[in-house]
Amino acid sequence: MSFQAYLDSVKEKTGKTVAEFGTLASARGLSKHGEVVKWLKDDFALGHGHATAVAAALLKAEHVRTPKDDRVVQVFSGKKAVWQDTYAALLEAVKSFGDDVDVAPTDTYVSVLRGRNKVAVVQPGAAFLDLGIKRRGEKTTERFEAAGNWNSMVTHRVRITDAAQVDAEVLEWLRAAYEGAK
Repeated sequence: MSFQAYLDSVKEKTGKTVAEFGTLASARGLSKHGEVVKWLKDDFALGHGHATAVAAALLKAEHVRTPKDDRVVQVFSGKKAVWQDTYAALLEAVKSFGDDVDVAPTDTYVSVLRGRNKVAVVQPGAAFLDLGIKRRGEKTTERFEAAGNWNSMVTHRVRITDAAQVDAEVLEWLRAAYEGAK
């Protein structure tokens, strides 16, 4: 689910816009992320992801307005820049599956989407690239381990330590994830 999709879902559920939540949060003197998230969960029965999205939109408004491509560049900055070409190749491969592929960058990773549905998560480190793939019901393997607490939005994770590890098997898993994200 993209960042904007979270905000749209919150508006559908509560009838309130981010600006309206901002007014209410200000009236309560809430200015810290954790405080806002707790308040939204307690008072509006929002899930953690939805509450976090609203809090981010309230407290990091400048970040939300930053163009998507610039946010992707920020994810792959510094020591993580070594993975930028690998990410670009992965994204091109997924885009070849259909014309409905999009990305939703956060501060630390990039979600790859089919429409509004998550296909994968790409999170660079200095020495590795973690690739999370959403394939519900698929058994784990030695290579494609359970994502577990690493990222609950995907089911499997493969750690890439060399660009050559993005091979036919990885692309097959990504294609299956794409096809399952209808």
